Amino acid sequence: MVGPPRGKRAPMNDQLPGRDLSKSPFFVERALTTLQHFLHVEAVSGVVLLAAAAAALLWANSPLAHTYHDVWDLPVRLRLGEFVFTRSLHFWINDALMTIFFLVVGMEIRREIHEGALSKFDQAMLPVLAAFGGVAVPALIYLSFNAAAGREHGWAIPTATDIAFAVGVLALLGKSIPGNVRVFLLALAIIDDIIAVLIIALFYTSGLDLNGFAVAVLGVLLALGFQRLGLGSAYAYIVPAFIVWAGFLMAGVHPTLAGVVLGLITPVRSASPEIVPPVIRVETALHPWVAYGIMPIFALANAGVSFTSMELAGGAQFVTLGVALALCAGKPIGVIGATWLAVRVGGCRLAPDVTWAGICLIGLLAGIGFTMSIFIAMLAFNDDKLLDAAKFGVLLGSLISVTLGLGWGAEYAQRRRKEIGD
Repeated sequence: MVGPPRGKRAPMNDQLPGRDLSKSPFFVERALTTLQHFLHVEAVSGVVLLAAAAAALLWANSPLAHTYHDVWDLPVRLRLGEFVFTRSLHFWINDALMTIFFLVVGMEIRREIHEGALSKFDQAMLPVLAAFGGVAVPALIYLSFNAAAGREHGWAIPTATDIAFAVGVLALLGKSIPGNVRVFLLALAIIDDIIAVLIIALFYTSGLDLNGFAVAVLGVLLALGFQRLGLGSAYAYIVPAFIVWAGFLMAGVHPTLAGVVLGLITPVRSASPEIVPPVIRVETALHPWVAYGIMPIFALANAGVSFTSMELAGGAQFVTLGVALALCAGKPIGVIGATWLAVRVGGCRLAPDVTWAGICLIGLLAGIGFTMSIFIAMLAFNDDKLLDAAKFGVLLGSLISVTLGLGWGAEYAQRRRKEIGD
């Protein structure tokens, strides 16, 4: 890969933000390959995720609807000698498999902070501010409809962006969309994930047990010790990972957050410059499994809302309305508004090739909540009626966001092609 002329910086769409090609061409080429692989997997997995969600809806509204919940309620036992741990299949999917999803999220965050879009303050500030706007406005819109006791717990449901769906829709629009728009959307979605993780840790945990935290710390120290000893096999870290997961479960914190902790402590440097760093190697290995396996299974197990039995009454209709409106309207308003204020007042600048039409596209696609939104809904509501209403709101708001994003994006891509042609 050829670097930019001496003394000049390459455009952002030719490199990862925060790195100069002339300084480290080997690493930048490797990082760009990783980013391209990431975007490709996310784009294709968005289609798989959509198919899984559609299958769940068809199943939950078919003559076999009674089997939908029966399957996920099947008991699954984990036996280790005399110790027997029994939970439903639904638990193992949402609380165990999704830990691997959060592990990949943690590694993405770690890598982006070290070398990517979050590595430099001036380049990270704009998507950070946009993400905070995209969290605050949807939460306020939701609460404006659901300030009543019991329903207000769902305020965080419409604050997250689904990377796979958003990148998948962006991929459908073709290569006319500038690379910097893709990078901005990716950075925004990753920051959204950080905020969502913090929200889960701070607002959706209760009855904390300090003994559980002590067990989790022991697992983290064991993982760090293995790193210090130079153990490179991923299998060596299964035991420390299980200890951290079990500690979080004992502590009353959602155990999937163990994945984030382990992802954040994954090394970003290798012993030799010719060897891919562990954070890239492990993330690249796990990412397809998460994108094509874990996330679709999660969607199949959780997106099955029965329209025949759903009761949009007694306040549940406001949950649906609040979530849907917060996603399809609140997200774009928050993202676009915060970006405009940051550029107008805060002194930030848009990256090359990123126009306000591109920012509008990013705002619309940010309204696709799905995976993380459904996950938070399940933490927010114990009432099945409110949970179904929230899931329906997520599906409705995300569908509207996809439709608006595709419509706006098609017009934007067409104008871009004409400009390039001219």
